[in-house]
Amino acid sequence: MYTKFCYIIASFCGIGYIPFASGSFASFITLPIAFVITYFWGFFGIFFSSIIIFFIGNFASKEVLKYTNHDPSFIVIDEVLGQLITFIFCSKYLKANLKLDIFFIYMIGFLLFRIFDIFKHGLVNWADKKIENSWGVMLDDVFAGLQAGLVLLLIILLIEVFKR
Repeated sequence: MYTKFCYIIASFCGIGYIPFASGSFASFITLPIAFVITYFWGFFGIFFSSIIIFFIGNFASKEVLKYTNHDPSFIVIDEVLGQLITFIFCSKYLKANLKLDIFFIYMIGFLLFRIFDIFKHGLVNWADKKIENSWGVMLDDVFAGLQAGLVLLLIILLIEVFKR
């Protein structure tokens, strides 16, 4: 029962078993979750949710990895984490909606995260290749989310400057 529960968490309630682009589906489904968390709790909600998901995902992935190879495609809780992290830096813009279309920000954040997660350069690649345990499963998406979040913040700031 314990192992099955870990598989459910790691696969984000079975989304990881979608036969194609399961990581993209998990990231996309995370968008309304990020919206609700940001709307009600802002930066601290996204930040603390990310910490909680990191440890729960690490815990579940550790159990699942006992029975599988390194970072199987059905583990998508790391994509949920990375997608949430993408919105940490711009959470104040999402909460206040300062002259920006929220839908636009979420879609750009989604695309940026998927690009950084799929192409895996820099720290994302290092974590994916060098850390061969549950920490590596989670950290590559943490780094992808941080990179995507910083680029998203830069885009938002540039838009704000040019709108003046």
